[in-house]
Amino acid sequence: MSETKPSLPLSGQRAIVTGASSGIGEQIAKSLAAAGAAVVVNYSRDEKNAARVVGEIESARGRAVAVRADVSKESEVLAMFDRARAELGSIDILVNNAGLQKDAAFVDLSLADWDKVIGVNLTGQFLASREAAREFLRRGRTPRARSLGKILCISSVHDIIPWAGHANYAASKGGVALLMKTMAQELAQHGIRVNAISPGAIKTPINTSAWDTPTAEKELLKLIPYGRVGEPVDIGRAAVWLASDDSDYVTGATLYVDGGMTLFPEFRFGG
Repeated sequence: MSETKPSLPLSGQRAIVTGASSGIGEQIAKSLAAAGAAVVVNYSRDEKNAARVVGEIESARGRAVAVRADVSKESEVLAMFDRARAELGSIDILVNNAGLQKDAAFVDLSLADWDKVIGVNLTGQFLASREAAREFLRRGRTPRARSLGKILCISSVHDIIPWAGHANYAASKGGVALLMKTMAQELAQHGIRVNAISPGAIKTPINTSAWDTPTAEKELLKLIPYGRVGEPVDIGRAAVWLASDDSDYVTGATLYVDGGMTLFPEFRFGG
């Protein structure tokens, strides 16, 4: 007698992943698709890479569509959700991943670079989350999941670790931490779960110089008690779990996927 094959944890669900044309967002999109979700691959500028991500998901027998939107602009976020509804019917999962850095010493940081980082990293999460919550409430319950909908906020270990030379980035991530908790507190009564993933050092194109030589990687590993630099798939797996019914009683939580970077690693050597 043959055993019944278990369904994928996100079968039949629909997801938007912002900033999904490369790096962590790309892997989250692929991981959600491999878990059974149809995925909107959002991008702001890199249409070619977004199309590649869609093609790779489809080659693995998943479903995906690329949608351009600058998440810091309300009109473009609204248009992205309209397109998602047109393509997929509704949305069950939002992953707020879009983010950027514009680094400078604090005394040299321009208002334009402050506004740009806050606009994408924090305002973008507000705009997309607001539209996701509205869509969940409009759509109502479905048999696809126990919750009405799931919102994942991709933050950073710098939501609690200060980072000299990156005041705008650290401020945006600190803001995400309390935005996430406040949304979780307010939306839980409706059956909407909101959580965050805060990655540590992850091997992505944006930070290649920090790990692509033995010397650079050795220096970086001084900050990581677990002894290895993270991979995008580490974040993808965490996202699948937080988006699935396996974490149905989890809301308002930040999952630090950082190899121990937030454990004050210097104290391994005394304190």
